[in-house]
Amino acid sequence: MLPRFLLYGCAGWVLEVCFTGTSAAIFQKDAHGTAKTYLWMHPIYGATALGLEFLHDRLRFLPRPLRALAYTAVIFGAEFTTGWLLRRALGRCPWDYTRRGWNVKGLVRLDYFPFWYGAALLFEPAREVLLRVTSEALRQTPEYRNAVADGQVLPSPRGGAVEVEAGAAGTTFQGAMAAEQAEQGSEVPLGADALPSPVG
Repeated sequence: MLPRFLLYGCAGWVLEVCFTGTSAAIFQKDAHGTAKTYLWMHPIYGATALGLEFLHDRLRFLPRPLRALAYTAVIFGAEFTTGWLLRRALGRCPWDYTRRGWNVKGLVRLDYFPFWYGAALLFEPAREVLLRVTSEALRQTPEYRNAVADGQVLPSPRGGAVEVEAGAAGTTFQGAMAAEQAEQGSEVPLGADALPSPVG
C-alpha cells in the first residue's frame, strides 16, 4: 500500500502541474506555462486514491461511468475536507477559489466537475498499472526470493506481473500467489501454514 500511496501522490502532482501550466498558457497567456502545486497535495492525492481503491472493490458491480461518478464525489469531498482542515490549521487554504468559478466556500469549484470526472475515469487504468508495478517490485525483494528458495512460496510460472486485488500483494504473498494460481488454472494447493508472515 505504501508504494502505491507514494506513486499516487506523485501522479497527482504531475497531473496538477500539467493542468495548471496548460491553464496558465491558454487562459492567462503565460508563454512560460507557469505551473503551481503544493507540498500538501502529495499526501492528499495519495490518500484519496487509496480511498478510491477501497471504493472500487465495493462498487465493481456498477458500470464504469457510474463508478466514476462515485469517485468524483469522493474527490470533491476530499478536496473540501482537506481544504477546510488546512484553513483551520494554517489560517488559509493553499488553493482559494473564493472569486473563481462556481465555488463552495472557496474550497471546491463545481465547474471543475468535467476535469475531475475525467480523472475518475482514468483512475482504474492507472490503478491496474500501479498494481502490476508494485506486485512485480515485491517479487524482486530478497524476502520473496528467500521464501521461494525455502519452498514457502511457489515461484511465478511466468515473468510478467499478475493483476491482483488492491493491496493483496502488498499485504501478503499468499494473496498474490492465490490470484496467480487462479489465473493459471493451477490446482497445486497453497496451505496457509506454508506461507511466510505478511510483509508490509
